Amino acid sequence: MTYPIIPPAVPSVDPELRAMLRRFPESALSRAVLERVDEGSMPEAYRRLLGHRHHMTVALEERHGAPVELEVLERRLAGSEYSRRLVLRCGPPARVVLKGMMSLQLERLGEEVRRRVLEEREPLGRILIEARVLRWIHPHAYFRVRLNDELRRILEAPGAVETYGRLAFILCHNLPAVELLEVVSPERNGTGASRPR
Repeated sequence: MTYPIIPPAVPSVDPELRAMLRRFPESALSRAVLERVDEGSMPEAYRRLLGHRHHMTVALEERHGAPVELEVLERRLAGSEYSRRLVLRCGPPARVVLKGMMSLQLERLGEEVRRRVLEEREPLGRILIEARVLRWIHPHAYFRVRLNDELRRILEAPGAVETYGRLAFILCHNLPAVELLEVVSPERNGTGASRPR
């Protein structure tokens, strides 16, 4: 499998982030404070978890040593654009390890991929890998996410004050096909700070 050496240009982050959050204006992420940061300023464990060109499905399974499972919280389908809010769980004990949003252009994916995505049983990364879709994952921006009470509850991290996330794009067969906002769960340590493994 080959990938282009230089990815095609992607839109600037601010309009894309705003557009993603507008798809689900009532979500906890839409009400959170997201501060853009450089990859190098993130704590090392977060850089390992977010600063790569791989699917978060793979990164999370490597980190936690178990398969991740998809839970769709809300979905929208408008023509060929399919968007969803989601969490990924890993376990036992089926702990939340990621909260996110995604938007897919279904017409740019094959029939098998479209069917599996709409079934909402598997993480997108697993589907694209198993379907051998030619893809380019472009992490476009990184964010420090200041946690409010709602996000602490969703991420199952009552003592944490912040975590990190990324905005990424996936090109399938050299066409922009997927936009992702992915926020990883912080570790709980009882001190009120976030400490990833």
